[in-house]
Amino acid sequence: MLTHHGAYDGVTGSCHQLSWEEGRSSLLVDCGIFQGSDAKKHPNPEIEFSLKGIKSLLLTHVHIDHVGRLPYLIAAGFEEPIYCSLPTAKLLPLVMEDALKIGFTRSKRLISKFTHQIKKLLRPLPYHSWKEIPGGAKIRLLPAGHVLGSTIFEVELPDGKRVVFSGDIGAGTNPLLNPPISPEKADLLILESTYGDKLHPPKIDRQAELERIIRHTLKDRGVTIIPAFSLGRTQALLYELNGIFERVQATEKHTLMKQIDVIVDSPLATRFTSLYKDMKEHWGEEAQTVLETDDQPLVFENLTTVGSHSEHKETINYVEKHELPAVVIAGSGMCTGGRVMNYLKRFIGDPRTDIIFAGYQAGGTPGNYISRGSDWVRLDGRKYTINADVHQLTGYSAHGDQSDLIRFVEEIKEPVGEIRLVHGDYAPKRVLTAELTKRGYNVI
Repeated sequence: MLTHHGAYDGVTGSCHQLSWEEGRSSLLVDCGIFQGSDAKKHPNPEIEFSLKGIKSLLLTHVHIDHVGRLPYLIAAGFEEPIYCSLPTAKLLPLVMEDALKIGFTRSKRLISKFTHQIKKLLRPLPYHSWKEIPGGAKIRLLPAGHVLGSTIFEVELPDGKRVVFSGDIGAGTNPLLNPPISPEKADLLILESTYGDKLHPPKIDRQAELERIIRHTLKDRGVTIIPAFSLGRTQALLYELNGIFERVQATEKHTLMKQIDVIVDSPLATRFTSLYKDMKEHWGEEAQTVLETDDQPLVFENLTTVGSHSEHKETINYVEKHELPAVVIAGSGMCTGGRVMNYLKRFIGDPRTDIIFAGYQAGGTPGNYISRGSDWVRLDGRKYTINADVHQLTGYSAHGDQSDLIRFVEEIKEPVGEIRLVHGDYAPKRVLTAELTKRGYNVI
């Protein structure tokens, strides 16, 4: 039996419970926080379902809409093993520390106590190997290509039935990640559907568009603001910007040293980037090739990282003086808080400003209002006119598009039993259901 405690009729709050032995045994897959309009429908993040019989938790990856309710799960008395990939186990404590500061407590003692408890429960596993877990089931991890450490979970129940949780499926275009691998079989497939009704532009077009905006920023000496999540998107953008600056220098025949500022204004993103560099053995094939000639593809001459809040304020004032054109990467990715808000408030009314959205913007978030072409947006309760040029680079999305999702299903070797779509709004789910049904699949 499958029960959804989140991300069934929306995109956030992922939490699914798989039960067997007539409900006597079960496991949870993810325990994420609700965001945007989903949070209005689910204002209470506390765990309202019974933990009885739940013998383990599987974490597909560390994005907050998949792990953000972990503090509440632990507070409710959860003490069972937490299975995940090796990179996820390294990244999770940082994510949890940040999530606790924002929504739970500022107490260093309580944060330390909680992260210690999490580390005690973590059971990191390698990809591609079966592992027996409490309750008589077995699990195997496959790469999902969404963010470093992201995982597709295969669950084999005691009766031999195979249930597959896709987690979030990547587009296979991020050079820092290995592409998703389809399982051999799935009697039941729980499949995400975020972009079930869309097709991303080709990777080469995505890079060309980002390069065009960067060249424009260099020319008009403006500010390009990229709201990005600290984990995944920031590192992918740094990798691509490094390549773009090398191409610009080659075509312009001069160095860009002291010609443009690239600012990562997020202590968390800086710490994640450092962890990314420590886990190069988990990077994708393209990045591994680049490492042969460039041992620091996430670091380049013009890059500045901002730490403290006082540095953050000084940096905004410095950028406003327009001493140099600037590219600013700051969180949060959907403009629901974080340091990007202060950059938007200061520069969103300037026509020389470019705002680049490089990922999904959930309904009800400021990022959604800005990206859909509104004339104004409300930030921290105040109305701001939008004069900036706004760009949506969906090709940078960490989520696969409709064709990626269909390919993932079609590459499952044995006939798929049933498919249940989750992690999607109504329209993408409906369109993807029609496409899969047309191909002969049974979509619940």
